[in-house]
Amino acid sequence: MKLHTLTPAEGSRKSRNRVGRGQGSGNGKLAGRGQGGQGQRSGGNVRLGFEGGQQPLFRRLPKRGFNNVNRKEYATVNVETLNRFEDGTEITPELLLELGIIKKELSGIKILGAGNLEKKLNVKANKFSKSAEQAITAAGGTVEVI
Repeated sequence: MKLHTLTPAEGSRKSRNRVGRGQGSGNGKLAGRGQGGQGQRSGGNVRLGFEGGQQPLFRRLPKRGFNNVNRKEYATVNVETLNRFEDGTEITPELLLELGIIKKELSGIKILGAGNLEKKLNVKANKFSKSAEQAITAAGGTVEVI
């Protein structure tokens, strides 16, 4: 084998399709763009959801209520769930994810006040309900907003 005998693998190289160049290519005359109109013009194309002037589907369907684009959804954990930890444990979102108490962190974690807390814990989360904050501090723990 010598350098001048090397050839690329069969099918790995493909010649460029020269559009609008006579017979043989199959893309002569109209260059595969059809007969006139917006689709044939350079840069001419229709936007997503355009239906040729017919009322588009997303405008035909009824819209209900208020849809907040900037809505934040929090993964929630009740105070009673935290009883499984030992006294003095520092509870972080990473720990809750690791143990499978929450499936996803979403926009953050919010601790809710349902149930009783018997353990003294240091809880770090993005949000706390007032009842959760009271329950944690009443049990001798600390609350830290991340």
